[in-house]
Amino acid sequence: MACGGKVTHYSNVEEKVIPKDMATGTTIRWLIAEADGARNFYMRLFKMEPGGHIKAHFHPWEHEIFILEGSGRVRIGSETYDVKEGYVVYIPPNVEHEYWSGENGMRFLCIIPSKPTAEEIEEPLKC
Repeated sequence: MACGGKVTHYSNVEEKVIPKDMATGTTIRWLIAEADGARNFYMRLFKMEPGGHIKAHFHPWEHEIFILEGSGRVRIGSETYDVKEGYVVYIPPNVEHEYWSGENGMRFLCIIPSKPTAEEIEEPLKC
């Protein structure tokens, strides 16, 4: 594409199953990533089947999430939130988080920076 842009339908992007040690019943599509020339942010589409779970984890970058459809729960630190279509979620860097989908599953966009936004630490921040 001229000037290095990207225009495509999301279904043209490969859907990959997230490994079972990280999640169950969950797939990811890297809609915009480094391979597309993105230098600052990446956009990902997650699809969680009913009862899907993304296991607890943390890392030195933030997340910006928009729930497209379905419902579920998101844990950020020690707090758990019910979410559904239209909700937005911000997860700070180095804070442990995890996700569970509801009875109809859940799809969400997740934007992350291409580089860490905080120092890498050994244990998640307590909050």
